[in-house]
Amino acid sequence: MDSGPIIIKTTEEIGKLRNSNLIVAEMHAMLREMVKPGVTTMDLERKCERELKKTKATPAFKGYKGFPFCLCTSVNSEVVHGMPSDEQVLKDGDLLSIDFGVLLDGYYGDSAITVGVGSITAEAQRLIDVTAESLERAIEQVRVGKRLYDISHAVQSYAEREGFSVVRSFVGHGIGSVLHEPPQIPNFGDADRGPRIKEGMVFAIEPMINAGVYDIKILDDGWTAVTADGKLSAHFEHSVAVTKDGPFVLSRL
Repeated sequence: MDSGPIIIKTTEEIGKLRNSNLIVAEMHAMLREMVKPGVTTMDLERKCERELKKTKATPAFKGYKGFPFCLCTSVNSEVVHGMPSDEQVLKDGDLLSIDFGVLLDGYYGDSAITVGVGSITAEAQRLIDVTAESLERAIEQVRVGKRLYDISHAVQSYAEREGFSVVRSFVGHGIGSVLHEPPQIPNFGDADRGPRIKEGMVFAIEPMINAGVYDIKILDDGWTAVTADGKLSAHFEHSVAVTKDGPFVLSRL
């Protein structure tokens, strides 16, 4: 991601970003319903690709730096960038993170969810709940006059207090007519640091939280990131616009 100024979007541009993100949100809602034991991650990919063809949007990730799929499907200890596969059969107790983005009318949508497959353990459910809540706490900081790292600190302080660790190797980002724009938004850091948040900024905030250590490693496919200790990971993401009235979550139905 290039460093540079944070781009302020017009009301019209935020409207276009909302349209893109609504497609992402609708796709997540559909895929969530499909997640059951016996389904493969490639089943989800094929369904997503078919449904996307009914819209005017194109997949944001497919072809991005050579990534070959519409979806990132990361199971259990996979943190992000997992690749759909016919061999990856979801089973009872798994955690599945789905990251998905589109390009529509020149603007991107980007969001991620983590879903339990069948019946999951209480600790796995707690990891999902804490990761989702850390995102909500981060979104609360998306207000005019706050500082960028207030977002980061909201994620880290909550997740670590709950006994989990925050991935350092991947960060959130600005989003607009480019998928990954400035600024980078870490999920860790001290509050009251970084640029002031201004009306018209749009951020993709995406906490990745691990049950064990925060260290990750990349598998031989060059994409899939896994926890270094093999423990579970969860990932949630929303694209959020800064308005004078507070955060506008573009990727929420």
